[in-house]
Amino acid sequence: MDNQLELLTPDNSQMIFIDHQPQMAFGVQSIDRQILKNNVVALAKAAKLFSIPTTISTVETEAFSGHTYPELLEVFPDKEILERTSMNSWDDQKVRDALAKAGRKKVVVSGLWTGICNCMFALSAMAEGGYEVYMVADASGDTSPLAQDLAMQRVNQAGAISTTTIQTMLEWQRDWARRSSYDGLLDIIREHGGAYGMGVDYAYTMVHKAKERVEHGPRLDPVAAG
Repeated sequence: MDNQLELLTPDNSQMIFIDHQPQMAFGVQSIDRQILKNNVVALAKAAKLFSIPTTISTVETEAFSGHTYPELLEVFPDKEILERTSMNSWDDQKVRDALAKAGRKKVVVSGLWTGICNCMFALSAMAEGGYEVYMVADASGDTSPLAQDLAMQRVNQAGAISTTTIQTMLEWQRDWARRSSYDGLLDIIREHGGAYGMGVDYAYTMVHKAKERVEHGPRLDPVAAG
């Protein structure tokens, strides 16, 4: 229980993306697929911003599932993609080695499908590897809302922790006075954060009277932004 009460930080967590491939996405019915991809890319950008060790695993790329979302690959252009045959990423020695190399017990998971690839990995990683699993519900998807709900219930009952994309990113940031990641995180939120991102844009232009952004936009001082 003590470990579950410990907040995620850039120093105690690692990230794994599992099977974000078109054939897997075709079957997703638990969440709008464009929203799903948006959240996955936002999470990836945040992981890169905070220097979170990140693993990308794929299954049967050429034979069935297709290639990883190009938007995800653009975030990690030099990242080795760990290809496997098993539905359970934990069965792949390359994946286990990557997790061990990162040396962090808190593993944030985003993948397809939640009830199969995510669930199998989570249960095995907790039981055999002693990892703490944080399942990002809105950056994962399944074949129906029921399948998603039951999968999340199953991993939660086993000890995994549910989270969301925004929750994870803000937990990594924690303090708006952390200037090293402040601007970068707000850029991610403005691009991918939906209504939250619109609110940030509003605060820039209407409240703080900054000029409307064209590309990266004006910066706010963390203290002034509250």
